[in-house]
Amino acid sequence: MILDSANAKRLILYFMYDKDGIVDDYVPYMLRELKKNSTEILVVCNGKLTRESREKLQEVTPNVLVRENKGFDVWAYKTGLEYYGWDKIRSFDEVIMMNFTIMGPVYPLEEMFKTMDQRDLDFWGITMFHEYKEGDPFGTIPYGYIPNHIQSHFIAVRKPMLNSLEYQMYWDHMQMIHDYREAVGCHEAIFTKRFADAGFKWDVYADLEPDYNNHPILCATKRMLEEKRCPIFKRRSFMQNYDNILTDTVGENAIETYKFIKDHTDYDVDMIWQNILRLENQADIKKNMQLNFVLPEDISKPVDEIVKKRKIALVLHFYFEDLADYCLHYAQSMPPEADIYVTTGSEKKKELIEKTFSVLPNKVKVILIENRGRDVSALLVGTKDFIMDYDYVCFVHDKKVKQLKPDTIGAGFSYKCFENLLASRDFVNNVLCALEENPRAGLLTPPPPNHGDYYITVGLEWGKNYKITKKLAKKLGITVPISKDKEPIAPLGTMFWFRPKAMKLLFDQDWEYTDFPPEPNKTDGTLLHAVERIYSYVVQQEGYYPGWLFSEKGARIEVTNLHHMLRNLNTVVFYEGSGAGNGEEVIRKAKVAFQEWRYFSGLAPEDVAMSAKLYLKEENKDFDENDTCVTESKITAKAEFVYEKLSEFGKVKELRWDPGERAGIVINDFTVTVFTEDGKEIVKTVEDVESSAIVLDNELVFVTKDPKVFITLDEPVEIRSVVITANVLSKIPQEYIDRTRQKFEMLRQKEIMLQHKDLQLESMQILLDHARRPIKQKIIDKILRRN
Repeated sequence: MILDSANAKRLILYFMYDKDGIVDDYVPYMLRELKKNSTEILVVCNGKLTRESREKLQEVTPNVLVRENKGFDVWAYKTGLEYYGWDKIRSFDEVIMMNFTIMGPVYPLEEMFKTMDQRDLDFWGITMFHEYKEGDPFGTIPYGYIPNHIQSHFIAVRKPMLNSLEYQMYWDHMQMIHDYREAVGCHEAIFTKRFADAGFKWDVYADLEPDYNNHPILCATKRMLEEKRCPIFKRRSFMQNYDNILTDTVGENAIETYKFIKDHTDYDVDMIWQNILRLENQADIKKNMQLNFVLPEDISKPVDEIVKKRKIALVLHFYFEDLADYCLHYAQSMPPEADIYVTTGSEKKKELIEKTFSVLPNKVKVILIENRGRDVSALLVGTKDFIMDYDYVCFVHDKKVKQLKPDTIGAGFSYKCFENLLASRDFVNNVLCALEENPRAGLLTPPPPNHGDYYITVGLEWGKNYKITKKLAKKLGITVPISKDKEPIAPLGTMFWFRPKAMKLLFDQDWEYTDFPPEPNKTDGTLLHAVERIYSYVVQQEGYYPGWLFSEKGARIEVTNLHHMLRNLNTVVFYEGSGAGNGEEVIRKAKVAFQEWRYFSGLAPEDVAMSAKLYLKEENKDFDENDTCVTESKITAKAEFVYEKLSEFGKVKELRWDPGERAGIVINDFTVTVFTEDGKEIVKTVEDVESSAIVLDNELVFVTKDPKVFITLDEPVEIRSVVITANVLSKIPQEYIDRTRQKFEMLRQKEIMLQHKDLQLESMQILLDHARRPIKQKIIDKILRRN
């Protein structure tokens, strides 16, 4: 069917979901452009919608429907079709189902509609996913592979297909969609083939050659925009899992796409930042957007206008008297117009700094502070009365690491911080220009240390500080995503450039010295270390992003170090470990090798660091994580979790043990010993407990994210302590999947009734659904991580 562009009657069914019910600006922008090319728009919102957001939508269309958050986009479209009814639906020449996962348009939609109106089609889309013959990674596609298909973010259906019985039956009999894999396997991946096989004609507006990439709109976005004038792009381009993008590309897609949109279209790229900074993890954003600022230190852009209209300051915390000249050297990199504040803890040091810094042309003020809270309180307390008066501030402190030997390790850390923040006057000028040219940049920090004893920082950025940082985030009202599995883009040396207004949330706490622990202080796990990591999340909460800052010299050193360390690691893996391959394959094979090693030799180093919670259910009470949670126990070298001083809970009838908070944990050699106040020992093994795990030959296999083991005692007792012994594996081997299949079929056939049968069967179903066909182990790993 060819459409008359001037008179075509077109309905848009637009699906959106936001966890907070907020409509960011990119949505009404898209709807306004759609309105120019449609007769009617219905917005179907899953979940909730704030009053302000509803008003924002109704400025474009009066038709807004909020429904229960179930069925994903598939049931939102089904609901929209049912809302109109088939008679009304068939009165339209074209019905478009589209969703919020795409942004744009970067070109007038009229171009696309006029082009596609002239093609004799029954249904069409903007972009295509190319056939993937290697199998079904979702375990839900009836064809056993991914066929060519129109991507479901935009599918247009014309009258001949709208009038067909096949189309009505497709939606009338649509099953409930429970998760993403079902949304793909039961709708997106099959829709095109289903109706093409029924004789309906289809095409897409923008596409690239099939061999270039299966997913061109996500992996070749700039080419799609520039060469094919594709009017839309995926919001996921700027924050997807970097493993996925690095498998198919060198990592250039997001920044090249962003630059093209910014430089060659009228689309306001600030709408991208508004959305992803509110909703996505900063580690994903930083990687995809390559937020690494590498700036020259021997040539600079002019900054006369910047220093005239912006207030600039250096805040330096001074402690070590022998580093006064060292600090002066870097302070000289600040422009003469900048104010310099030095915080220190004694009159003697104050006099030393005043004398040493007297050679500077800058206005210098030395502030006496209390010796409590170190560099953190120096900034948050010592400067709180004036810091918000400034536009751009560099914060540094003299640094001497006493606990590491030789001293050159700590000196190297200090060098890395200072050289990537205050390398020279030209470099500082370039930093000011970068902040001026990137208004969403709120925090620029040197990369984390990775030399000497600091090597473990890469991969263990949280250290012992995740929970205390989360607690601080809750206190501050931070809602942006914080994940233990994703690193903070934080100044781990507590030195950085920042916009004070991007830190307003933190300074508004009106900190006092007494808020911080007194000296002597621990080397990890304190409020100071939580603040160190919260800086970047405060910035993100305020609508800005954190990034890494390098001088050219610093970048040269960093590239050499990282390449050298990766090569050494690869050499061991390739020649002494699991073998070579592409990055994803090497990591996957290494994980399998480590998992097998753990299975046969017991605990791995990372297992030793594992902790688990124990909950006790008092008589006539439910499990209350806020009330009954016992302090977490770290696993010991004997593979034991030890919980002591439990008598305060009174008589206990049931316990719940949570071995972690992630999917893919396997427990074997499990024994619980309960020591009572009257001297008895109660021993329970796998056969005596219930759990949310699959039980395979006295082993507990946890597939879901929230592992639980329920331990019921014969009668209520007063407990003195509990010791749980368990070997912990961190991944599920393939053999467990085969054994699960057999156990699952046996349970279903015999309909065995257990107290927690539903949890066990659900876990089995998840595992078997993802292993329905022979698929690559790397895909199983990804799915388990998602669950």
